[in-house]
This record gives sequence, C-alpha cells and structure tokens, in this order.
Amino acid sequence: MKFIEALKLKSKLLFLFLLITFGLIATSVIGTANINAMKKNIDAIYFGSLIPITELNEIVQIYNGELYSSVFRAKASEINSDEFRSSIQSSIDKIETVWSSYESHFKRDEELQYVEYVSAEIEKINIYFKNLLGYENNLKQYRDISLVKLEEKVQHIHQDLKKLINYEEDIAEYERKKFLDNYRSTLEELGVVFFIVILGILSISYYVFKSIQDDQTELEIAHKKLKVVNKKLEDVSYTDSLTELHNRRYFNMVYDREVKRAKRSKNYFTFMMLDIDYFKQYNDTYGHIHGDLALKKVASQLSKLFKRPSDYVFRLGGEEFGILMSETDQKSSSQMAQKICDSILDLKIEHRASEISKYITISVGIVSCIVDPSVNEEHIITKADDMLYKAKESGRNKYILYTNGCN
Repeated sequence: MKFIEALKLKSKLLFLFLLITFGLIATSVIGTANINAMKKNIDAIYFGSLIPITELNEIVQIYNGELYSSVFRAKASEINSDEFRSSIQSSIDKIETVWSSYESHFKRDEELQYVEYVSAEIEKINIYFKNLLGYENNLKQYRDISLVKLEEKVQHIHQDLKKLINYEEDIAEYERKKFLDNYRSTLEELGVVFFIVILGILSISYYVFKSIQDDQTELEIAHKKLKVVNKKLEDVSYTDSLTELHNRRYFNMVYDREVKRAKRSKNYFTFMMLDIDYFKQYNDTYGHIHGDLALKKVASQLSKLFKRPSDYVFRLGGEEFGILMSETDQKSSSQMAQKICDSILDLKIEHRASEISKYITISVGIVSCIVDPSVNEEHIITKADDMLYKAKESGRNKYILYTNGCN
C-alpha cells in the first residue's frame, strides 16, 4: 500500500516538473518574440520619429525657404508691404514656436552650451528680420535690402543648426547601436539562462524520485537569495540618490547607535554639521542643474577626506551635510574641520554671488566631547547647529567648536 502511495506521489511530482518545463519553454518563445517586437519599436523611435531632427530641419527650411523667399519677392516688387510683413511675422512666429519645442526636450550636459549659443544666434537673425518689418511700402527700401548680407545670415544660421542636426543624428545612431548590443547580449543570456533552468528542472525531476528533501533544499536556497536581495534594497534605501552619501534616514539610525556606543566606551564622540555658504544665491545665479553638480563635487570631496570605517558622512538635506567620528578628540576634530574648509575652497567652484569668496566655501559647527551617560542625544545635534549658526554669523568659511562638553 505504501509503495502504491509513493508511486502516485512521484507520478504527480513528475507531471508537475514536466508542466513547469513546458511552461518555461513557452515563456522563452514568448519572451524572444517580445524582445524582437521591442527592437522594432526602438528602431521606429530612433529612425522613424526623431522629433528633434524634424524640428531642426523645419527651422532650416523656414529660413532657407519662407523668409528668404519673402525678402526676395519684396525686393523684386512681387508682393506688397502688408503681404511682406505678414509673411515675415508668420515665419518668425513658427521658428520661435518650433525652437521652444526643441529646447524643451531632454538635453545632455555637453549639448547645453551649444544649444544656448544657437538660441542666441536665432534671436539675432530674427531681430534682423523683425527690423525689416519697419520698412514702409517703399520700393526703394525693399530694393536696398542686401541679398548678400541676407544669404550670409541665413547660411550662418543654417551651419549652426546643421551642427545640431548632425549631433542629434549621431546620438540616435549611438543609442541604437547600444540598444542592439544590449539586445544581442540579452538574447544570448536569455538562451543560456533558460537552458540552465530547464536542465536543472529535468535533473531535479530525476533526483526527486530519490528524495523529497531536494524541495526543501531549493526553498532554503531561495530564502537565502531573498535575504541578499532584501539587504541590497535596504542599502539603497539608506543612500542619497544625488550625492551617493548616506541619507537622513541612515543618519537617524547610525547617530543613535554611535552615541550609545560612545556612552558605553567613554571615548570621544564628534558630530559636525556643515552647510554650503550662500547656496541659495548659487542656485539663483547658476541654476539648479549646476547646483546639483556642485553638491556632488562637495560630497565627493567629503567622502575622500573620511576613510575610516568608524567615520560617516551624510547628506542631511539640501546643502546641509553631517559627519560622525568616533575616538577623535577636540584638537583632531578642529584640524579635520579646517581641512574640510580648505579642501572645499581648493575645489575652486566659481560662486559669483558669494559675499566672502569667488569660490564655493563651507561653514562647520562641531561638537566634540566624551558623552555624559545622562545627556540627551538631541542636545548634541542642537549644539552643533548652534555652532554652525555662529560660524555663519562670524564670517563663514570657518568652523566653530563647542568646548563646554556634552553634559
């Protein structure tokens, strides 16, 4: 009787594994079809739409066609003053609308400067055409328009726009090539993965006749993998996405732990609160994109200065940073704070809106002491914030150390 029950169980398990194998094979076929469909869609996006290139070509055609033609016909007395003005104004409006649409698209950092230059050149040539709108219905005025000068201006803007068009085409080609490489790699990996999985399932279906314990082993492996994934997700949740420093959430966890450790060990505990000087004015002057780049540079410099496993660097929010150090006395903390101020200044990040330097600087408030067992953890943060405020009030680009202990 037991033999018959065992046989039934093995038959069911065999059927289950065969069903899973068939499902994986079907999934691989469907996945391959979907990847091919995705490839066609990407091709359509890059080489079918290419909206930026279409917009730039439209602007070129307006300059070379409508505007040039309108001036030429007015010079030849083929249209009257009202028709001429209407045609010029309509063309300029179209150019400004299309250019505004082009500028709204995503731009890479290396492209922004040239886009700004072309925008200024478009504004110049548009002013030239707008000046022609002031001409009265006077044949002599229209005849005096220099076609040579007109051709020079149109040719100049044509060359500027052509460079942008070439750049957009190169980017599209590059993105497509990168996608094709990923596409081929994905297909290969998909084939290998499915082959390994199917082979593994078939092997398990053989060994399952020997022992049901193999299922438990797989569950244990899956559980370990899940723990690894959860650990990675936890690490991501403690990292600031912009600067890649520890974030405020991680600070709240580590700070409480390190203060309690300092109380137990009766060693020095140092907390620094840092703030970039006149950062709001920096953003107002250079824009938030440059502001983010400045934050990254400052964060990178802070990371280079603190290498010990017991040192922690955090972005607490905005332009504010925090640093925790263990077993570091007041003298060493002061030296480190001065080193921070000097190294940030040495980055030579231009800051025209600063009232104390032509480069970005940083102010630091420090609390460094042996923590009294009865002290409230918030007391240290409050004092560090007070010291930071004093550093700013007393001239910035400096540090102020709280010397009354943590009692």
